[in-house]
Amino acid sequence: MARENSPFTNYAYAILTANALRTPDKVALTYCGDQSFTYDRLNRRVNRVAHALLAAGVEPGARVASLMNETLHVAEVYLAQMKIGSTVAALNPYWPADTLRQVVEQSECTAFVYDATVAKLVEEIRPQLPNIKLWLRVGGAGPDTVDLDALAESASEAEPPLGGFGDDLLALFYTSGTTGLPKAVMHTHFSSLASAQIWLDVDRDQDSVMGTGAIIWGIGFPALVGPAFYAGMTLVLEQDWGPANFLAVVPRERVTHVSLIPSFFSALLGSDDHAEADLSSLKAIVLGGEPLLPGLRERIMKRLPGASIYSYYGQTEAPYTCFGRQDDGSQDISSVGRARMSCAVRVTDPAGNRVVGEVGEINLNGPNVMAGYDGLPGKTADVLRDGWYVGGDLGRMDGDGFLYVLGRREDAILKGAQWSQPVEIEEAAIEVPGVAEAGAVGVPAHPEGQDAAEQRILLAVVPRAGVELDGEAVRAALSQRLPAHQVPDAVVIADELPHTQDASGGPGKLLRRGIRDRYADRAS
Repeated sequence: MARENSPFTNYAYAILTANALRTPDKVALTYCGDQSFTYDRLNRRVNRVAHALLAAGVEPGARVASLMNETLHVAEVYLAQMKIGSTVAALNPYWPADTLRQVVEQSECTAFVYDATVAKLVEEIRPQLPNIKLWLRVGGAGPDTVDLDALAESASEAEPPLGGFGDDLLALFYTSGTTGLPKAVMHTHFSSLASAQIWLDVDRDQDSVMGTGAIIWGIGFPALVGPAFYAGMTLVLEQDWGPANFLAVVPRERVTHVSLIPSFFSALLGSDDHAEADLSSLKAIVLGGEPLLPGLRERIMKRLPGASIYSYYGQTEAPYTCFGRQDDGSQDISSVGRARMSCAVRVTDPAGNRVVGEVGEINLNGPNVMAGYDGLPGKTADVLRDGWYVGGDLGRMDGDGFLYVLGRREDAILKGAQWSQPVEIEEAAIEVPGVAEAGAVGVPAHPEGQDAAEQRILLAVVPRAGVELDGEAVRAALSQRLPAHQVPDAVVIADELPHTQDASGGPGKLLRRGIRDRYADRAS
């Protein structure tokens, strides 16, 4: 076998089978507290599913629309597809039906695998997908559908013929789709293995336990499941990873490592429900996906003094490119860190020249960068420039290589002829006593069209549980903390801020556009 087709360049073999050979009796995965699988047993289960897919007619290279909501099904079926070399089109079960249909069509899928939790949604879109020639169901038989469980029950546990390696296409992971249809990000076996190495940069040992929930479909799989298995950890897999279940699962499973967005801890620490929970097992908290404000970081450190806090920066197109430590004084806490080993980051001016100490566009590079957007050569060319991924985020790099992420270009606020990023205002707001979470947006200062560029600042804040806030009092406090061009023109007290829906049970990423849509009239 040629070196480029080594089994260890097959993603699923490298993260799962390798551990089944190395530590067969170690617990690889627990599911919802009532099922447990060693690496050997999980590998054999995945092999059966792989043989079942092959028997059903799924071929290497085939694009398989994969729509599942039960996390155990996601883990087993994704890994099986990845072994045999079919391309996983990793669909989001919370997309509207029409979005789902269009994505499947544009991704040119010829097979569709789903589980019982989304059967009604599949029934709705199936008549509109004539190019799907093979329908497979997990979790029970369905009409005119291959029963994948039945096929797997009698299938071989031996390693299936591996069908994908190295630079072969592994999966299509979709962007959030906040504007237009989600774009299909192409990742290879190699690029996903590069992302899987994230836990190698975090203190861990053979007893480390990673906890996560339902967000593992899509890019969450190579960002959460893959790294845990690659590092030989035990993965605690749940359906619900919201604050309430988090408080039950962490002490029950003695979870040591978690990867979350900061908004999760805004919700967790925004009430006193956590006060009696034993969270002492937590040793490493990895935060990314949105800014980690210093005030929230201090709350986390106070509640979890035994846990190291790490930050990361990347996008679906280039996951986990930068990494840093937030609690030990090794870096400025406003920085997300430096480029990981084998990765690179730079900041460029409008002419594409590298700059240090100046604001510019963030460029990412490394083996973790996508191969491109499927079927969109123009958009691929826009963001992949001489090997660098340039995705529209603004930042600044210091002389030691530490990156400071300022935010999206389109989120920048222009007031008093000066630009600000929302995070600068939000950081000050969260330090105001009683504020649990904050979101700042710019709205037109002159909606009638005069001086259309000038904006007013609208700030929405959520009070901590049991606290009453007054908008004018918050604004007055911020006027003492911020320069005039960053002082909010209006402050809204909200019960909650809009977040993406990720099925985890906790808040997804903050949607600033949603704040603008809900409250723009308050700033006039």
